[in-house]
Amino acid sequence: TEKKYGAGGNKKGTDANMAKLDAETEDFHHKKVSSSMAQDIQKARLSKKMTQAQLAQKINEKPQVINDYEAGRALPNQQIIGKIERALGVKLRGKKK
Repeated sequence: TEKKYGAGGNKKGTDANMAKLDAETEDFHHKKVSSSMAQDIQKARLSKKMTQAQLAQKINEKPQVINDYEAGRALPNQQIIGKIERALGVKLRGKKK
């Protein structure tokens, strides 16, 4: 077999592109529930003497959803936050600190 000149070598410019990617400093990630909101949800739930499973059942969500919100891992969903607010009788959004 003969090796053709430049065959299989689509390396043009990859080093420059890789350098640009390595130099990129922007951090792209989704906002999670704030730790203060997570604590507020937990305090309100405990003051009502509810378990995470009971709260989840009351708002028609899975217990893991409540767990994620209280651990600060959840992506904020305004509908779910609204349901939690109504179920616990607290205001979680729009607070000025």
